[in-house]
Amino acid sequence: MAKEKEQKEKKGGKAEKAQADGGKKRQAVVREKGAPARLFVRYNKEIVSQLMKRFQYKSVMQVPRLEKIAVNVGVGTATQDPKILDTTVKELEAITGQKVAITKSKKAISNFKLREGLAIGCRVTLRRAVMYEFLDRLISIALPRVRDFRGVSDKSFDGRGNYTLGVKEQIIFPEIDVDKVTRISGMDITFVTTAKTDAEAFELLKALGMPFVKRQEVIQTVSAA
Repeated sequence: MAKEKEQKEKKGGKAEKAQADGGKKRQAVVREKGAPARLFVRYNKEIVSQLMKRFQYKSVMQVPRLEKIAVNVGVGTATQDPKILDTTVKELEAITGQKVAITKSKKAISNFKLREGLAIGCRVTLRRAVMYEFLDRLISIALPRVRDFRGVSDKSFDGRGNYTLGVKEQIIFPEIDVDKVTRISGMDITFVTTAKTDAEAFELLKALGMPFVKRQEVIQTVSAA
């Protein structure tokens, strides 16, 4: 009996130790996850000063920053096969690491057999750490996997300091298992910045690592207000 009691005490001690070790590991993971995103650190340590010098800002508050990234996927065929939208939603959530919202048609179009309020795609808006982590993966891993990739166009700014990038295939993202893909789908990725001009937004995104093709036009220095 004494021997059995001793064995139980040993097992109990091991269980408590394992639980304690597990707690320490979870705490370590939490601290790691709570660490600032790599590009966010780079922005604060390097990019802010670069842009201050480039555009001769008088205050740090004038330096443009990336505010949010909006990712939108249109699935027109979802009107005939709802399963396609379900798959697209799962893929976009895997790519962005965030729950997505379903987009619905705002009006009926009889020629396309489209009713008002019909699900036609999905979208997600990324901010803060999730935004910077997505941008990092996009620049470092996804875009280089595009076939014959030579850079992204610099002609898709909207005149208000925002930039939209079209991605033709979701399979460039490492989160997507190519063997399980049944349909190739693209997406529009919009980078919303606080920049007042496209020139400032271009320099911001370029400094963050966006691989633009060589810009032909000369960017004029923006006078600080």
